[in-house]
Amino acid sequence: MSNPLPEKKIYVTLSGLPLSFRLEWPFRKSTSGADFWFLHADIRLENSEGLHAPVAVNLSATVREVIPSLEPKDLEGPVINALRKEVDRRQLEFVRSGKLVPAQFSSRHYDFKRNQWVFGKASDEDMARLLARKIYWQTRLVGETVWVGDPAEALYVQTSTAHVLEVARKLQAEGLINLNGELATANPGLMQRAEEFATDMRAALEELEKKHAFERG
Repeated sequence: MSNPLPEKKIYVTLSGLPLSFRLEWPFRKSTSGADFWFLHADIRLENSEGLHAPVAVNLSATVREVIPSLEPKDLEGPVINALRKEVDRRQLEFVRSGKLVPAQFSSRHYDFKRNQWVFGKASDEDMARLLARKIYWQTRLVGETVWVGDPAEALYVQTSTAHVLEVARKLQAEGLINLNGELATANPGLMQRAEEFATDMRAALEELEKKHAFERG
């Protein structure tokens, strides 16, 4: 790829929340006597007034046995997607301060029979919506070329990078984006949907906050 990729990447949940992740490598072995490894991370809710979710990602011994290493090259995408799924399931709360909360990175996300990560299948319609939101928010918040061929995106919706690019080409055919290999840029038609994407974000955040408010009583 000739165009430089931005240092900051925006990842969007299926519900429409734009997130960025700070992962504090490396994974460290627990000293509490429990058999797990942990990684501190901070999930920032972009386009908000400083809302974030500080988490401790706990990797179970069962999963540790089947992964090649604890290095970012093997785990960055799966960790980001596991945290995205925790947001999808409304398990994490975004706050302005707050202490670390545990996020399980366990066999829930791994298919031992097929020896692969699983985060849930998405339809082509869901993938198109996800890509449109991703390209919009990355362009709006970072203003850079968007890498739609990111393997983490394909892993999140349980498909291949080739299939994600096929869906992206449909967005290009609709005049919403321009594609150059695996890199996308937004067209005015996509950026004019700002209110739609902002509404999606507000609705998703309201549902998440409602769930946590109910649990607090």
